[in-house]
Amino acid sequence: MHHKNILLVSATTRLHDRMRELSHAIDVSIALANEDTFPQAVSSGHEFDLVILDGEGMGQDLLNAVDSFVAENGFTPRLLVQDPDKLATLHMPTQGTNDFILSTASTAEFELRCTLLLWPGEESAPADIVTIDNMTINLATYQVTIDERPVDLTLMEYSLLSFLATHPSRAYSRETLLHRVWGFEYCGGTRTVDVHIRRVRSKVGPQVASHIVTIRGVGYLFRI
Repeated sequence: MHHKNILLVSATTRLHDRMRELSHAIDVSIALANEDTFPQAVSSGHEFDLVILDGEGMGQDLLNAVDSFVAENGFTPRLLVQDPDKLATLHMPTQGTNDFILSTASTAEFELRCTLLLWPGEESAPADIVTIDNMTINLATYQVTIDERPVDLTLMEYSLLSFLATHPSRAYSRETLLHRVWGFEYCGGTRTVDVHIRRVRSKVGPQVASHIVTIRGVGYLFRI
């Protein structure tokens, strides 16, 4: 894998920490742009291998400018970041190589999706597949199977299960899970974590459910 350049286009700074983490995890340089600085970023002479577009607070004029830039540069791959409550309004471009990810997705999934777009065909074997006992989680397609049979999970049930499974052997408090899975703006109480854990356990069956351990006075841990 050789060095790549990423352009993050965002109206806010909420992804800046995540982009710094990404630059430490994979061989990339990252440029940041908002509505005011986007023209300078794309005219700087740098070639970008991936455009990450944060849908939060994005105006139509900037969206149109990004569309034009992507098309003029051979349809640069795009990763769209969308909030879970706005998923129904997501419109994926029909041309070029495009993917989307939820703003609440884990760091591991974010890194994986960027890697797949930046180095197609070069990634080492199926890093987007997590297998634990008789369960398989496909991080690329948001699908979970038990004994090769699909499990009907809601989006938040899937997000909670995939986060715990990709961060094993570490206890997370209910507050941390709300922050990492539901997102910064979630206003509900921590009881919703317990409710979703109970539903996940019932859907994945006793073998996989035994990996989801309750840590008294703390929260939950996924034990491998």
